Amino acid sequence: MYSLAELADRFGLEFTGEAGRMITGIATLAEAGSGDLAFLANDKYLPQLAATRAGAVILRPELAPRCPADCLIAAAPYVAFARISHLFDRAPQPVTGVHPSACVSPDADVHASASIGPHVVVEAGAVLAADVILGAGVYIGHDSHLGRGTRVYPHAVIYHDVRLGEHCVIHAQAVLGADGFGFAPGPAGWEKVCQLGGVRLGDRVEIGACTTVDRGTLGHTEIADGVIIDNLVQVAHNCRIGKNTAIAGCTGLAGSTIIGANCTLAGGVGVVGHVQLCDDVHVTGMTMVTRSITQPGSYSSGTPMAMTRDWKRNAVRFSQLESIQKRLAALESRSKHTDKG
Repeated sequence: MYSLAELADRFGLEFTGEAGRMITGIATLAEAGSGDLAFLANDKYLPQLAATRAGAVILRPELAPRCPADCLIAAAPYVAFARISHLFDRAPQPVTGVHPSACVSPDADVHASASIGPHVVVEAGAVLAADVILGAGVYIGHDSHLGRGTRVYPHAVIYHDVRLGEHCVIHAQAVLGADGFGFAPGPAGWEKVCQLGGVRLGDRVEIGACTTVDRGTLGHTEIADGVIIDNLVQVAHNCRIGKNTAIAGCTGLAGSTIIGANCTLAGGVGVVGHVQLCDDVHVTGMTMVTRSITQPGSYSSGTPMAMTRDWKRNAVRFSQLESIQKRLAALESRSKHTDKG
């Protein structure tokens, strides 16, 4: 439990209302009760504000007069909510030490403060820094390094020569360092190209569940500080992702893609190989990126949803665009000749 005044003081916020109001949890505007703290970060939910039963609401200064509850005033309510949410995190805390069922090589360097769960495997040459947490069934390959405070959730696999910075989070069943999709067409079929590079993550990188980050063919696949990657994302060999970029679920990056800093790729984006996106590029959902982007801004592709009947008609027209363009060019040419005559 935290008083309203205590939350304001701890997070550098102003408040209106009862200083001693006790907050016991966080909930949405629609579902909050008298002991809950809600937040309003998107004006889409403004109609819910008048009817909320929350004990207090985090919101922008100009909205405070419209709030029926006590307020925490924040210029960026969603950031304030993110910071306060850590106080109410009920995730179980791991126990320091090595579970009896874990298999840790005597040639691994494991800090005494690390937590190693059941059935974990840590291979020779691996380095686990202070406060590393490995959930049940995690595999850490030869010569991989995990920085201070990094957490790996159950059944994630980290191959050999993968290096994670400090305070990274790797969610369940993610795979870091699998072979890139490198094959050469030979006379008898596909011949495998050895993937000789590794994977390098900076500090505070978060990798979602079931996401894969392939190792480099030559050189490393690199993900810079502060990058966040959602579930079910494919990062192919030798990709490079700049600082603080965010990539949403079901996105696929082909080999040797370079993404700049502070970019966002929405769900289902596809990026072909060997292209570059400069800093501050924002790609909307389901876009197919087929060439490099050299100017910051928002980019989209694809056709918007429509009723099936209309979509089928438009799809037919789309296939006719080439012939329409040729006919239009011919008409324009004919018109020019007529005008001259």
